[in-house]
Amino acid sequence: MTQKPNEDRIDQSAEFVPVRIAVLTLSDSRTLAEDRSGDVLVGRIAEAGHILADRDLLKDDLDAVATRLQVWVDNPEVDVVISTGGTGLTGRDITVEAHQRVYEKEIEGFAALFHMISARKIGTSTMQSRACAGVAHGTYLFALPGSPGACKDGWDEILKWQLDIRHRPCNLVEIMPRLEEHRRAAS
Repeated sequence: MTQKPNEDRIDQSAEFVPVRIAVLTLSDSRTLAEDRSGDVLVGRIAEAGHILADRDLLKDDLDAVATRLQVWVDNPEVDVVISTGGTGLTGRDITVEAHQRVYEKEIEGFAALFHMISARKIGTSTMQSRACAGVAHGTYLFALPGSPGACKDGWDEILKWQLDIRHRPCNLVEIMPRLEEHRRAAS
């Protein structure tokens, strides 16, 4: 069996550092019991050795979603938030707008990479997704589409690697302590 390129980038001599991840599903039609996309993320988070900090499911309500994201961003026990659902183009799809209310900085490369991966699987239909990412108060936020396949792609091909401190040449975990340095410098 050949290794995938990202597996070759894991420094086996380095110690793994688990991060605390909250999962938010946006849906007007599902419950937590029916949340296959959230279940995919929760399973992969545990399998990778990370900690599920919290999990919630909300209706597509801009103010409620932005408030929930902000509560997690303000919680020092949450390092990462991953949402699933509501990234499409319809009138009810408000996840991106809720995320943008909270972001201090957008991580444009996440969307670009997600679309490259998605295009290999669903072709030009990837343009209908507005997957996005950002950072606020030292917390990473990622918005994935609501399908289990999109959650698998986002985790397996991007987040699994970037949330592993052993990934080389760099990763998101190793810079976490520096995400708030502008606040420390100002005080």
